[in-house]
Amino acid sequence: MFLVCKTGAGAVKASFVADVGGTNIRLAKVIEGQLSDIEKYLCNDFDTISDAIEHYCARHPEAEFVAGCIAIACPVDKDVIKMTNHHWQFSKSQLQQDLGLSWLDVINDYMAISMSLPQLSADQKLQIGGGTAVDNQPIAVFGPGTGLGVGHLVMTSEGWMSLDGEGGHVDFAPVDDMDLVVWQFLRNKYGHASAEEVLSGRGLVQIYQAIAEHQGRFADLTEPADITERALSNRCDLCVLTLQQFCRVMGSFAGNLALNLGTFGGVYIAGGIASRFIDFLMQSDFRSRFEAKGRFAPYVAAIPTYLITEPEHGLIGTAAYLTQHYKG
Repeated sequence: MFLVCKTGAGAVKASFVADVGGTNIRLAKVIEGQLSDIEKYLCNDFDTISDAIEHYCARHPEAEFVAGCIAIACPVDKDVIKMTNHHWQFSKSQLQQDLGLSWLDVINDYMAISMSLPQLSADQKLQIGGGTAVDNQPIAVFGPGTGLGVGHLVMTSEGWMSLDGEGGHVDFAPVDDMDLVVWQFLRNKYGHASAEEVLSGRGLVQIYQAIAEHQGRFADLTEPADITERALSNRCDLCVLTLQQFCRVMGSFAGNLALNLGTFGGVYIAGGIASRFIDFLMQSDFRSRFEAKGRFAPYVAAIPTYLITEPEHGLIGTAAYLTQHYKG
């Protein structure tokens, strides 16, 4: 059988890691725990994930890839992986065979992101309020992007352990009157309102549409990037209201995560959306909504919140997981 990730004599044994979202796949080479040769492709440019990995392997003939770890935005508890926000699906065991690997693991993308958090330096994150993170205390991370990912990290006797789950699909919990407007809009549209339908790219559009409908205005924008751009340039008051509400909902959701596990190690924001409006986020009601927890406001006030500014945190965490678990 032809092994697509193998090369000729003299090649250096290496592993690969992949960070797969609904829009992009990032790949990198790992040798002795060190990341290198990071490349990013559009998922839509490849029919299958195998095609994307084979393309990366072919571009690096100096390496003999013997192991791999894939972080992906969907449940990973079964052999057959079906992405939530993309059409790719594959069998883990068949993919390992097709690529000729001695070891392959597939983890949830937010397990990878959570594994990266203890490794981030001060210049790879931006603190938004709160006190000082407490060493070895639970950490939470969430990220609005194509979908809404959520992860938790706890310290055990064997080191950091990521808690897998699908926290982005919990119910959307309205806090203020405008939240109720958005909730009613989503309930009418879907029969159910989940957090992901608010805190994601399409969520931003749906907040925009809900506010427009409530105010009897015409909603002509359909792309989240357009809404964000007009809000930041102050060219559309409806877009400004939309982005303000988005930040408020992020704050409430982050505060709920903090309460769930007592995350005195911090709550982190990942994903590709919030990093596009850092100054707006810093000046928004995000932190005040984070702390608006009634009798437990003093409890969460001490918990720091951060925006991850390192673009390759998913790969960093995937490499950390691979290095910990692959014993080849």
